[in-house]
Amino acid sequence: MSEKLVSMKLTELQALLNETINECSGEIVAVAGVIIEAFKSGKKLLICGNGGSAADSQHFAAEFVSSFSRDIKRSGLPAIALSTDTSIMTAYSNDYGFDGVFERQVEALGQKGDVLIAITTSGNSKNCIKAIEMAKSKGLVAVALTQKNGFISKISDFSIGIPSKNTQHIQEVHVASYHIICEIVENALQVDKGEK
Repeated sequence: MSEKLVSMKLTELQALLNETINECSGEIVAVAGVIIEAFKSGKKLLICGNGGSAADSQHFAAEFVSSFSRDIKRSGLPAIALSTDTSIMTAYSNDYGFDGVFERQVEALGQKGDVLIAITTSGNSKNCIKAIEMAKSKGLVAVALTQKNGFISKISDFSIGIPSKNTQHIQEVHVASYHIICEIVENALQVDKGEK
């Protein structure tokens, strides 16, 4: 039974990865381009999400602040996961409710030309939606990493919508997507410096 489950889940994921290549490659490249331009202009990246997507936000930011490839020597890049400051999150949610915890941080930290990436497997997380709305009102580029046809895609400037309703597989493909974005960004910035 266990081996059948392993085979089934990996086969499902393999099929979804093929669908994602066909449906999302252009969006992945476009989002990487937006981040490249932001970093080249001295702007920063803000990332938010809940649960597993909060962990993905931190993972994504870490790849930029630290480095994605050990073969490339570079300075740290400004990326902040909005799920990491427990004092801000608990103070705000205790006083005003959880729906605004990311919106408030975008209001406080975001500047015109920065990029916000909201990661939500459902596309309906209220705090991510409010963060996107605040980002757009302040002139940030608003990006959603979500599922296909998620509501948040409708209000974002760019959206990578994974063609699935299965939360675990969406999360797995989100990881692959932002790893690819990190590699594209890192490579592009090194080329611009004339480095290898």
